Amino acid sequence: MSTIEPVFRIIPTIQNYDWGKKGKDSKVAEFASGAGIHGFTLNQSVPYAELWMGTHVKSPSGVVDRKQNLTQILTENPDLIGDQVSQRFDTTNGNLPFLFKVLAIDKALSIQTHPDKKTSEKLHAEQPTVYTDPNHKPEMALALTDFKALSIAEYVKAVPEFNSLIDPSIVTEFLNCTNLSESERKAVLKKLFAALMTADVSNIATQLQTLVARYQRGGQKPLEEDVKDLVLTLSEQYPGDVGVFCAFMLNYVRMTPGQAIFLGAGEPHAYVEGGMSSPDNVIRAGLTPKPKDIPNLVSKHMVKPVDIAPHTRKYDPPIQDFTVLHGSGWVSWSGGELDLQAGSVIFVGAETKIKITAGDSNLVVFRAYVTA
Repeated sequence: MSTIEPVFRIIPTIQNYDWGKKGKDSKVAEFASGAGIHGFTLNQSVPYAELWMGTHVKSPSGVVDRKQNLTQILTENPDLIGDQVSQRFDTTNGNLPFLFKVLAIDKALSIQTHPDKKTSEKLHAEQPTVYTDPNHKPEMALALTDFKALSIAEYVKAVPEFNSLIDPSIVTEFLNCTNLSESERKAVLKKLFAALMTADVSNIATQLQTLVARYQRGGQKPLEEDVKDLVLTLSEQYPGDVGVFCAFMLNYVRMTPGQAIFLGAGEPHAYVEGGMSSPDNVIRAGLTPKPKDIPNLVSKHMVKPVDIAPHTRKYDPPIQDFTVLHGSGWVSWSGGELDLQAGSVIFVGAETKIKITAGDSNLVVFRAYVTA
């Protein structure tokens, strides 16, 4: 077993998905520049979409001055994860129960949900190349820049082009479900969503073309004012995609830096634009060139931060997998101290007391941990 300090620097990995912001406009690229990634050189024409910090099998983080990656270090040193976490979560082979990310979004991501634990295990067993691990993926998005998101709602804003895609009886049932119980309303919403997602592809393209033409000539109704620009943006990014019509089914949430939203398993959502910190395993439905998994998709929640100390806010979603702290300063512990700069990433072992001290510059620190 190799020995290692309880606090050490890790090296995040970059995901260059085509929806990411390019070059110096990307927060991911900005942080990557200071993260010690071997051979990293900023390329203004490359999309830098995600920065991953964790032990995901697809792209585990490295460890500074070590040949082993983070997964291997934690496998050799299980005490760094700790008994409390290991007793509550599966930490076999150094697996952490969360994946910490930074996202830099230039165009809308796919409409997606994260499967719950039971569904994740089933999908992983059936399609391991698509669903690469058996863990569930509840998600909290914390805005680093101005940020826009979609979150599920219980209403639909009817427009002619939208109505033509769905059986009128289903639309009527949905619009008249406000007096039903929550479980009954969700069942009606599920029926509406399924009808839209399985609508005829050629009819979707035709109706979307008609809708876009009407908006471009200024023919939107007052009801549609808030979604007009969103529809035109999504249609330009994903021509003919059924996901564009979800602008009439989902809440349009605009977030400013420091705000956070929690999305539990099964909550359809799509990130539209901005920079954020967020998990991988998704079930896609629209707004994507990737394979869509409609059967599994068919088969919200703002998180208020709490000030727990000077310069420190706690974002605590209604799960035990992770919590995020937002503070400022540098880190020290009984065995040493680490200087931090923009993009620095460190791992803090279990039961390790650390001190974060404010410096002269406005250094901001985000800390994710398990509330075991």
